[in-house]
Amino acid sequence: MIRKCEERDFDQIWEIINDAAQIYRGIIPVDRYSEPYMPREELRRQMEEAIVFWGHEEDGKLLAVMGIQQVKDVTLIRHAYVRGTQQKRGLGGALLAHLRAMTSDPVLIGTWRAAFWAIHFYEQHGFVQVDPQEKDRLLRKYWNIPERQIETSVVLADWKRPPSPAAQDISAA
Repeated sequence: MIRKCEERDFDQIWEIINDAAQIYRGIIPVDRYSEPYMPREELRRQMEEAIVFWGHEEDGKLLAVMGIQQVKDVTLIRHAYVRGTQQKRGLGGALLAHLRAMTSDPVLIGTWRAAFWAIHFYEQHGFVQVDPQEKDRLLRKYWNIPERQIETSVVLADWKRPPSPAAQDISAA
């Protein structure tokens, strides 16, 4: 069952993110990886900044989570994670489809450039990777992340409607 997460789910959300993020160890730049991958305080701060988590629950336990955040004229998918023992069951795809159906705005996803499996997952679900210049512009406009993370990330988009003329100009360059 897919449902909106509540405050009582905070510990499970945190556990899922940090469990699933183990895959990043040795893959993403060492200066961007830490244990835990997402400290509790950072998760709390991001939830206070309007990231709303949705989860896939079975037998009263969250198995996967995905955040959605409205920022200006787009919707961001944030922190999409499935417990390691529950991966390859379609839970992430089901959550992604659910969240995409919640908005008619363009949907953007940022992930690590080295996370080839994540990029492939999003591409299989209809997202397209934007070119590097557009990626930098989008990350600076819609996310609040360090420059080092901008350097080592990609952005995938489902424009749903044509991008703004400025985005089209940059993409065509």
